Amino acid sequence: MENQIFEEPRVSKAYIRLSVPLVLSMVVTLIYNLADTFFVAQTNDTNIVAGVSLGAPLFTLLMAVGNIFGQGGSSLISRLLGQKDQKGVRHVSSFCFYVTICAGILIGGLMLLFRVPLLYLIGANEETFAHASNYFLYLAIGAPAIMLSFIHSNLLRSEGMSKESMAGTVLGAVVNIILDPIFISVLGWGAGGAAVATVIGYVFSDVFFALVVVKRSHMLSINPKEIKVSAQNIGQILGIGIPAAIVNLMQSASIVLVNQFLLPFGNDKIAAMGIVLKVSMIVLLLLTGFAFGGQPLFGYYYGAKDKKRLMELFRFCACFISILAVFLTIVIVLFAPALMRCFMDNDSIVADGTLMLRWQVATMVFVGIILLMTIVFQSLGKVAGSFILSISRQGIVFFIVLAVAYFTAGYMGIVVSQAIADAITAVIAVVLFRKQLYQEFHS
Repeated sequence: MENQIFEEPRVSKAYIRLSVPLVLSMVVTLIYNLADTFFVAQTNDTNIVAGVSLGAPLFTLLMAVGNIFGQGGSSLISRLLGQKDQKGVRHVSSFCFYVTICAGILIGGLMLLFRVPLLYLIGANEETFAHASNYFLYLAIGAPAIMLSFIHSNLLRSEGMSKESMAGTVLGAVVNIILDPIFISVLGWGAGGAAVATVIGYVFSDVFFALVVVKRSHMLSINPKEIKVSAQNIGQILGIGIPAAIVNLMQSASIVLVNQFLLPFGNDKIAAMGIVLKVSMIVLLLLTGFAFGGQPLFGYYYGAKDKKRLMELFRFCACFISILAVFLTIVIVLFAPALMRCFMDNDSIVADGTLMLRWQVATMVFVGIILLMTIVFQSLGKVAGSFILSISRQGIVFFIVLAVAYFTAGYMGIVVSQAIADAITAVIAVVLFRKQLYQEFHS
């Protein structure tokens, strides 16, 4: 049975076995994101690049809602497995699957209905509106497929099936990468082609995940007859899932806000920031992958009341993620100009992007701490701490810092605001851990 990994005597070995497939899947996702940006940038039209960049917050919205039930469900399932409640696992997994499909249809419909005002809200102007609109249209149509992919990519890992989760994610990304140049350049669909390729890739992932659940999973279910979830479990799913989704929503809102602040400085700045956010994702996805890799173990050990292994896991993760963050930051800072030029050989965008990129990754060691603390709060079902951290780094803390920095330092204020927000949020995370979780690990 896959969940025998949770009984592995060496905590570090179990963590690596669960984390590495997740990290590899995120690396492939990263390659897809970079390839997507690369093929769009090869049009040498900054308005198309800016139009696709403007669509990023809308994709983040879909991911956020999917993660309400993906991360909220996986957190609960890990604890239920620790409690040996297999029936509860089947009910929770079936509920998460079908409620996400319904939510995807609803959100996709609302996106289509309010397309024009939403496009202007995210920063589209006369030059970028058509490109952003085409990208937006196909994302809205494919909303259910995109959101559904985040369910079993999370739930399979909670059962210990990290390799299968990786395989489904890789399949979708590979399909996407193959279709990108065909739709964007060969067929000349531009930004719309990038979105169509994205949606088709997610459909492939969804089909693969469904087959794995039906044929290989010992615990999960997509049987509609098993949608029997107690109010308490729904509260746990939403209590952990909503803060997890808020992270994505705040990220989306922060991109919109930054684009609005950058708008007076020209579309070149928006295009540069769009590329920078893709490149900085190299560090962010790797750190996120290793942080999330421990989530099933944190939940299982907590559900089983195994505090010794819970503390051992936390110490190992904290050291490992911090060292990795420092190493990746040094690499990105050194190679920032070359990385920017890989996407667009434009001296102005390379210069702007190099400065932006170095500041984006300067405080990634703090981001690693924030991610780990957030995952621990989610895994243990601690709603309050998870919520506070979810609205901080790219939420309330960032918004306040951005506003103050912009009005005191102008353009440079925008550039450095994320780094300042990261440092402040890391302090908040450590304080919350000491106040809310310290006894859980030591009593």
